[in-house]
Amino acid sequence: MSFLDIINQYDPQQVLAEIEACTSADVERALNSDRLGPKGLQALLSPAAEPFLEQMAQKAHAITQRRFGKTILLYAPLYVSNECTNGCVYCGFNATNKVPRKTLSLDEVEQEARAIHAQGFRHILLVTGESPKKVDNAYLAAVAERIKPYFSSISIEVYPMETKGYQQMVAAGVDGLTIYQETYNRELYAELHPFGQKRDYDFRLLTPERGGAAGLRRIGIGFLQGLGNFRTEAFFTGLHALFLAKHFWRSLISVSFPRMRPAEGCFQPPNPVTDPQLAQLICTMRLLVHDAGLVLSTRESAVLRDHLLPLGITQISAGSCTSPGGYSETEKSTEQFVIDDDRTPAEVEQMLRNKGYDPVWKDWDEAFLHKAG
Repeated sequence: MSFLDIINQYDPQQVLAEIEACTSADVERALNSDRLGPKGLQALLSPAAEPFLEQMAQKAHAITQRRFGKTILLYAPLYVSNECTNGCVYCGFNATNKVPRKTLSLDEVEQEARAIHAQGFRHILLVTGESPKKVDNAYLAAVAERIKPYFSSISIEVYPMETKGYQQMVAAGVDGLTIYQETYNRELYAELHPFGQKRDYDFRLLTPERGGAAGLRRIGIGFLQGLGNFRTEAFFTGLHALFLAKHFWRSLISVSFPRMRPAEGCFQPPNPVTDPQLAQLICTMRLLVHDAGLVLSTRESAVLRDHLLPLGITQISAGSCTSPGGYSETEKSTEQFVIDDDRTPAEVEQMLRNKGYDPVWKDWDEAFLHKAG
């Protein structure tokens, strides 16, 4: 059974009605449970849970401390191309946007890698638009092989691949995959993706499973907050995380919390997510999946990120650039979106230390895969 089989059993409108019908007693029952099921997940995502946010935060913090200690993993995104053939109406890389496009050469990629490495990072996330003629598997494999000397862990946030494609990435040195469904609402997904290969909802939904089958060590999911209804999107994200944790237990499952940010095209999110709702989502995910990595990017402000850290966050980006060449060139190409937290990596590191956290620049090495001779 795939996650597609599971999600097809649910009617989003019925799920929303069940969430909104939850009571304070349902919330208390969920908070007193060691493990949440679908009903408990609905309760903690409900309006009835809002008065319990402080209790949720305390329990989420305690679970995180037991599972991860006071450590925060630092990473940086490296955008290798903003060329795209998709029509995602919310994205700055939308093919219809008349903006400067750029795909980095391997030499330019290495230049970016050196700049990021010099800031202390050893975990990198390769990001690109979807343009088969400009960026294909062979190019990404070559990129990974070129930058391997600089990073202990290489993840990708790119177009969905077949299992063989992910096996090719693993062979090139990639160990992690991040893939957002954007919205789990099938009708809304079709509306937001009018053309391009990304329009295939089912193929994208099953991407984490193909990555897991290929042996990727890290698998990250999430929904783009602001597109669909916050509560139903969070419910299906939670179910997805549980499914992946059960079926791909050798991989570290992580959940990211990207909220819509200003981008080329001036798309206005139809369902904005408030700060308290974001906090409720983070706490719920920690209470649902105790061992999952929870990731918060520079989309959020410095003040908010600092306050959300204790709720269960285990990984953050710092000093991010969302355009190809943004780290080593003064003239940037088009950004995918505008970041909010513009502190330098050194400033973020100091903030973490001031709060009693241990900033982790490296927690993995490829040598772990090889047995001693």
